[in-house]
Amino acid sequence: MRRLLIDTDTASDDAVAILMALRHPDVQVEALTVVSGNVGLDQAVQNALYTAELCGSDVPVHAGASKPIMRTLETADYVHGADGMGDCGLPLSGRAPTPGRGADVIVDTILGSPGEITLVALGPLTNVALAVLRAPEVVDAVERVVVMGGTGVNGPGNVSAMAEYNFWSDPEAAQIVVRSGLPLELVGWDISIDSAVVDAERHAQMRAMDTKYSRFAVDIAQVVREFAMNNGLEGDDLPDPIAMAHAIDPGPAEVARLWVDVMVGDGPQRGVLDVDQLGITGSAPNIDLVTHYPNEHFFGMLFDLLQD
Repeated sequence: MRRLLIDTDTASDDAVAILMALRHPDVQVEALTVVSGNVGLDQAVQNALYTAELCGSDVPVHAGASKPIMRTLETADYVHGADGMGDCGLPLSGRAPTPGRGADVIVDTILGSPGEITLVALGPLTNVALAVLRAPEVVDAVERVVVMGGTGVNGPGNVSAMAEYNFWSDPEAAQIVVRSGLPLELVGWDISIDSAVVDAERHAQMRAMDTKYSRFAVDIAQVVREFAMNNGLEGDDLPDPIAMAHAIDPGPAEVARLWVDVMVGDGPQRGVLDVDQLGITGSAPNIDLVTHYPNEHFFGMLFDLLQD
Protein backbone atom coordinates (compact mmCIF):
# COMPACT_ATOMS: atom_id res chain seq x y z
CA MET A 1 0.00 0.00 0.00
CA ARG A 2 1.54 3.30 -1.13
CA ARG A 3 0.88 6.15 1.33
CA LEU A 4 0.40 9.51 -0.41
CA LEU A 5 0.13 13.05 0.91
CA ILE A 6 -1.24 15.29 -1.86
CA ASP A 7 -0.65 19.05 -2.08
CA THR A 8 -3.00 20.64 -4.62
CA ASP A 9 -4.32 23.92 -6.04
CA THR A 10 -7.44 22.01 -7.01
CA ALA A 11 -8.74 22.71 -10.49
CA SER A 12 -9.85 20.34 -13.22
CA ASP A 13 -6.73 18.23 -13.79
CA ASP A 14 -5.86 18.22 -10.06
CA ALA A 15 -9.31 16.83 -9.33
CA VAL A 16 -8.78 13.95 -11.78
CA ALA A 17 -5.39 13.23 -10.18
CA ILE A 18 -6.98 13.21 -6.71
CA LEU A 19 -9.70 10.88 -7.98
CA MET A 20 -7.03 8.50 -9.30
CA ALA A 21 -5.33 8.34 -5.93
CA LEU A 22 -8.52 7.99 -3.90
CA ARG A 23 -9.83 5.21 -6.13
CA HIS A 24 -6.63 3.23 -6.59
CA PRO A 25 -6.80 -0.02 -4.59
CA ASP A 26 -3.11 0.12 -3.64
CA VAL A 27 -3.05 3.74 -2.44
CA GLN A 28 -3.86 5.25 0.92
CA VAL A 29 -4.22 9.04 0.83
CA GLU A 30 -3.25 10.44 4.22
CA ALA A 31 -4.46 14.01 3.60
CA LEU A 32 -4.97 16.70 1.01
CA THR A 33 -3.25 20.03 1.66
CA VAL A 34 -4.42 22.91 -0.48
CA VAL A 35 -2.54 25.90 -1.87
CA SER A 36 -3.66 28.86 -3.95
CA GLY A 37 -2.76 28.74 -7.61
CA ASN A 38 -5.14 27.76 -10.39
CA VAL A 39 -7.84 29.41 -8.28
CA GLY A 40 -7.88 31.20 -4.94
CA LEU A 41 -7.42 29.16 -1.79
CA ASP A 42 -11.05 29.05 -0.68
CA GLN A 43 -12.23 27.81 -4.07
CA ALA A 44 -9.42 25.27 -4.30
CA VAL A 45 -10.42 23.92 -0.86
CA GLN A 46 -14.05 23.55 -1.93
CA ASN A 47 -12.98 21.79 -5.13
CA ALA A 48 -10.86 19.33 -3.18
CA LEU A 49 -13.68 18.64 -0.71
CA TYR A 50 -16.17 18.06 -3.53
CA THR A 51 -13.81 15.64 -5.28
CA ALA A 52 -13.24 13.65 -2.10
CA GLU A 53 -16.98 13.51 -1.49
CA LEU A 54 -17.61 12.29 -5.04
CA CYS A 55 -15.17 9.44 -4.36
CA GLY A 56 -16.86 8.56 -1.07
CA SER A 57 -13.73 9.50 0.87
CA ASP A 58 -13.44 11.21 4.23
CA VAL A 59 -9.78 12.10 3.67
CA PRO A 60 -8.91 15.25 5.65
CA VAL A 61 -8.58 18.40 3.54
CA HIS A 62 -6.48 21.22 5.01
CA ALA A 63 -6.18 24.82 3.81
CA GLY A 64 -2.66 26.10 3.30
CA ALA A 65 -1.01 29.17 1.80
CA SER A 66 -3.32 31.74 0.23
CA LYS A 67 -0.59 33.50 -1.78
CA PRO A 68 2.96 32.95 -3.01
CA ILE A 69 5.83 33.58 -0.61
CA MET A 70 6.93 36.90 -2.15
CA ARG A 71 4.47 37.67 -4.94
CA THR A 72 0.89 38.57 -5.67
CA LEU A 73 -1.29 35.58 -6.57
CA GLU A 74 -2.04 35.34 -10.29
CA THR A 75 -4.56 32.55 -10.84
CA ALA A 76 -5.16 30.44 -13.94
CA ASP A 77 -8.95 30.64 -13.90
CA TYR A 78 -8.80 31.80 -17.51
CA VAL A 79 -7.62 28.23 -18.27
CA HIS A 80 -9.85 26.17 -15.96
CA GLY A 81 -12.95 28.35 -15.58
CA ALA A 82 -13.94 30.80 -12.86
CA ASP A 83 -14.51 27.96 -10.39
CA GLY A 84 -11.52 25.96 -11.61
CA MET A 85 -13.82 23.07 -12.49
CA GLY A 86 -15.05 23.98 -15.94
CA ASP A 87 -17.95 26.18 -14.76
CA CYS A 88 -20.19 23.16 -15.27
CA GLY A 89 -22.57 23.90 -12.40
CA LEU A 90 -21.16 21.74 -9.60
CA PRO A 91 -22.14 22.68 -6.01
CA LEU A 92 -18.70 23.87 -4.98
CA SER A 93 -19.42 25.65 -1.71
CA GLY A 94 -20.47 25.08 1.87
CA ARG A 95 -18.05 22.30 2.86
CA ALA A 96 -15.66 22.77 5.77
CA PRO A 97 -11.99 21.81 5.69
CA THR A 98 -10.28 19.98 8.52
CA PRO A 99 -8.41 22.26 10.97
CA GLY A 100 -4.65 22.47 10.55
CA ARG A 101 -2.49 24.52 8.19
CA GLY A 102 -1.17 22.91 5.05
CA ALA A 103 2.55 23.30 5.77
CA ASP A 104 2.10 22.04 9.33
CA VAL A 105 0.19 18.99 8.10
CA ILE A 106 2.96 18.20 5.62
CA VAL A 107 5.56 18.34 8.39
CA ASP A 108 3.52 16.37 10.92
CA THR A 109 2.50 13.66 8.43
CA ILE A 110 6.02 13.07 7.14
CA LEU A 111 7.71 13.18 10.53
CA GLY A 112 4.97 10.99 11.99
CA SER A 113 5.77 8.19 9.53
CA PRO A 114 9.41 8.59 8.51
CA GLY A 115 10.37 6.80 5.34
CA GLU A 116 6.77 5.88 4.49
CA ILE A 117 5.16 8.94 2.86
CA THR A 118 5.24 9.98 -0.78
CA LEU A 119 4.45 13.67 -1.12
CA VAL A 120 2.75 14.50 -4.43
CA ALA A 121 2.81 18.23 -5.20
CA LEU A 122 0.37 19.24 -7.94
CA GLY A 123 0.34 23.03 -7.56
CA PRO A 124 2.69 25.89 -6.74
CA LEU A 125 5.21 24.75 -4.14
CA THR A 126 4.39 27.34 -1.47
CA ASN A 127 3.14 24.86 1.15
CA VAL A 128 6.07 22.52 0.51
CA ALA A 129 8.64 25.32 0.77
CA LEU A 130 7.09 26.55 4.03
CA ALA A 131 7.21 23.00 5.39
CA VAL A 132 10.93 22.68 4.53
CA LEU A 133 11.72 26.05 6.10
CA ARG A 134 9.82 25.15 9.26
CA ALA A 135 11.26 21.63 9.64
CA PRO A 136 14.31 20.88 7.46
CA GLU A 137 14.34 17.36 8.87
CA VAL A 138 11.48 16.44 6.51
CA VAL A 139 14.12 16.28 3.76
CA ASP A 140 15.47 13.04 5.19
CA ALA A 141 12.16 11.70 6.52
CA VAL A 142 10.07 11.67 3.34
CA GLU A 143 10.21 8.61 1.08
CA ARG A 144 9.64 10.34 -2.28
CA VAL A 145 8.53 13.76 -3.51
CA VAL A 146 6.80 13.77 -6.90
CA VAL A 147 6.33 17.27 -8.29
CA MET A 148 4.23 18.32 -11.25
CA GLY A 149 6.05 21.46 -12.23
CA GLY A 150 8.45 23.05 -14.63
CA THR A 151 9.01 21.82 -18.13
CA GLY A 152 11.71 19.65 -19.61
CA VAL A 153 15.17 20.43 -20.83
CA ASN A 154 13.90 22.10 -23.99
CA GLY A 155 10.55 23.55 -22.85
CA PRO A 156 8.01 24.57 -23.96
CA GLY A 157 6.26 26.59 -21.28
CA ASN A 158 2.55 27.17 -20.83
CA VAL A 159 2.65 30.63 -19.26
CA SER A 160 5.76 31.97 -20.97
CA ALA A 161 8.05 30.59 -23.66
CA MET A 162 9.93 28.35 -21.20
CA ALA A 163 8.06 28.47 -17.87
CA GLU A 164 5.32 26.19 -16.56
CA TYR A 165 2.57 27.76 -14.43
CA ASN A 166 3.25 26.10 -11.05
CA PHE A 167 6.89 27.19 -10.96
CA TRP A 168 6.10 30.57 -12.53
CA SER A 169 3.37 31.25 -9.95
CA ASP A 170 5.75 30.98 -6.99
CA PRO A 171 9.31 30.71 -8.30
CA GLU A 172 10.86 31.49 -4.92
CA ALA A 173 9.06 28.51 -3.38
CA ALA A 174 10.11 26.30 -6.31
CA GLN A 175 13.73 27.35 -5.87
CA ILE A 176 13.63 26.62 -2.12
CA VAL A 177 12.24 23.16 -2.79
CA VAL A 178 14.63 22.32 -5.63
CA ARG A 179 17.63 23.39 -3.53
CA SER A 180 16.38 21.69 -0.34
CA GLY A 181 17.79 18.21 -0.81
CA LEU A 182 14.36 16.60 -0.95
CA PRO A 183 14.26 13.38 -3.03
CA LEU A 184 12.54 15.08 -5.94
CA GLU A 185 11.05 13.40 -9.00
CA LEU A 186 9.99 16.11 -11.43
CA VAL A 187 7.22 15.50 -13.98
CA GLY A 188 7.15 18.55 -16.21
CA TRP A 189 4.50 19.93 -18.51
CA ASP A 190 6.40 18.51 -21.48
CA ILE A 191 5.52 15.00 -20.27
CA SER A 192 1.84 15.93 -20.28
CA ILE A 193 1.76 17.28 -23.82
CA ASP A 194 3.75 14.28 -25.05
CA SER A 195 1.78 11.52 -23.30
CA ALA A 196 -1.40 12.83 -21.66
CA VAL A 197 -3.42 14.71 -24.28
CA VAL A 198 -7.08 13.72 -24.44
CA ASP A 199 -7.47 13.72 -28.20
CA ALA A 200 -10.78 13.16 -29.98
CA GLU A 201 -10.55 9.37 -29.75
CA ARG A 202 -9.79 9.32 -26.03
CA HIS A 203 -12.40 11.97 -25.37
CA ALA A 204 -14.99 9.76 -27.08
CA GLN A 205 -13.83 6.79 -25.00
CA MET A 206 -14.28 8.74 -21.79
CA ARG A 207 -17.76 9.84 -22.81
CA ALA A 208 -18.69 6.28 -23.76
CA MET A 209 -17.78 4.97 -20.29
CA ASP A 210 -20.71 6.98 -18.88
CA THR A 211 -19.79 6.47 -15.23
CA LYS A 212 -20.11 9.19 -12.60
CA TYR A 213 -16.32 9.45 -12.58
CA SER A 214 -15.87 9.67 -16.34
CA ARG A 215 -18.68 12.20 -16.61
CA PHE A 216 -17.02 14.26 -13.87
CA ALA A 217 -13.65 14.15 -15.64
CA VAL A 218 -15.18 15.21 -18.96
CA ASP A 219 -17.40 17.95 -17.54
CA ILE A 220 -14.77 19.71 -15.45
CA ALA A 221 -12.37 19.80 -18.41
CA GLN A 222 -14.66 21.61 -20.83
CA VAL A 223 -13.07 25.06 -20.34
CA VAL A 224 -9.45 23.84 -20.32
CA ARG A 225 -10.18 21.65 -23.34
CA GLU A 226 -11.30 24.65 -25.37
CA PHE A 227 -8.31 26.66 -24.15
CA ALA A 228 -5.85 23.89 -25.06
CA MET A 229 -7.30 23.32 -28.51
CA ASN A 230 -7.21 27.06 -29.18
CA ASN A 231 -3.51 26.95 -28.31
CA GLY A 232 -2.37 24.17 -30.62
CA LEU A 233 -3.08 20.90 -28.75
CA GLU A 234 -5.39 18.16 -30.02
CA GLY A 235 -7.35 18.21 -26.76
CA ASP A 236 -6.99 18.98 -23.08
CA ASP A 237 -3.85 17.63 -21.48
CA LEU A 238 -3.59 16.10 -18.01
CA PRO A 239 -0.35 17.18 -16.30
CA ASP A 240 -1.43 16.44 -12.73
CA PRO A 241 -2.91 13.01 -13.53
CA ILE A 242 0.23 11.85 -15.33
CA ALA A 243 2.31 13.05 -12.38
CA MET A 244 -0.03 11.04 -10.15
CA ALA A 245 0.39 7.99 -12.39
CA HIS A 246 4.15 8.29 -11.90
CA ALA A 247 3.71 8.64 -8.14
CA ILE A 248 1.61 5.47 -8.06
CA ASP A 249 3.67 3.47 -10.56
CA PRO A 250 7.09 4.91 -11.44
CA GLY A 251 8.23 1.70 -13.13
CA PRO A 252 7.44 2.65 -16.75
CA ALA A 253 9.08 6.10 -16.54
CA GLU A 254 12.32 7.08 -18.24
CA VAL A 255 14.31 9.29 -15.89
CA ALA A 256 17.46 11.41 -16.10
CA ARG A 257 19.42 12.33 -12.98
CA LEU A 258 20.47 15.97 -13.47
CA TRP A 259 21.38 19.15 -11.66
CA VAL A 260 18.42 21.53 -11.77
CA ASP A 261 17.71 24.98 -10.37
CA VAL A 262 14.83 27.45 -10.77
CA MET A 263 15.18 31.04 -11.93
CA VAL A 264 13.37 33.60 -9.76
CA GLY A 265 13.68 36.90 -11.62
CA ASP A 266 10.98 38.77 -13.48
CA GLY A 267 10.40 38.73 -17.20
CA PRO A 268 11.01 35.71 -19.42
CA GLN A 269 13.30 33.93 -16.91
CA ARG A 270 10.69 33.81 -14.12
CA GLY A 271 10.11 30.23 -12.99
CA VAL A 272 12.24 28.71 -15.76
CA LEU A 273 14.14 25.50 -15.02
CA ASP A 274 17.91 25.82 -15.24
CA VAL A 275 18.93 22.30 -16.28
CA ASP A 276 22.58 21.28 -16.55
CA GLN A 277 22.39 18.57 -19.21
CA LEU A 278 26.14 18.21 -19.79
CA GLY A 279 27.54 18.69 -16.29
CA ILE A 280 29.00 22.08 -17.19
CA THR A 281 28.42 23.53 -13.70
CA GLY A 282 30.19 20.69 -11.92
CA SER A 283 27.27 20.55 -9.50
CA ALA A 284 26.09 17.19 -8.24
CA PRO A 285 22.77 16.06 -9.77
CA ASN A 286 19.87 16.82 -7.43
CA ILE A 287 16.71 15.87 -9.36
CA ASP A 288 15.25 12.81 -11.04
CA LEU A 289 13.75 14.43 -14.13
CA VAL A 290 11.13 12.30 -15.86
CA THR A 291 11.82 12.42 -19.58
CA HIS A 292 9.07 10.04 -20.73
CA TYR A 293 6.03 8.27 -19.34
CA PRO A 294 4.23 5.90 -21.77
CA ASN A 295 0.83 7.21 -22.82
CA GLU A 296 -0.63 3.70 -23.09
CA HIS A 297 0.27 2.96 -19.50
CA PHE A 298 -1.05 6.30 -18.30
CA PHE A 299 -4.38 6.13 -20.10
CA GLY A 300 -4.80 2.48 -19.15
CA MET A 301 -4.49 3.39 -15.47
CA LEU A 302 -6.72 6.45 -15.82
CA PHE A 303 -9.50 4.65 -17.69
CA ASP A 304 -9.48 1.79 -15.19
CA LEU A 305 -9.94 4.25 -12.33
CA LEU A 306 -12.77 6.09 -14.10
CA GLN A 307 -14.88 2.94 -14.13
CA ASP A 308 -17.57 2.50 -11.47
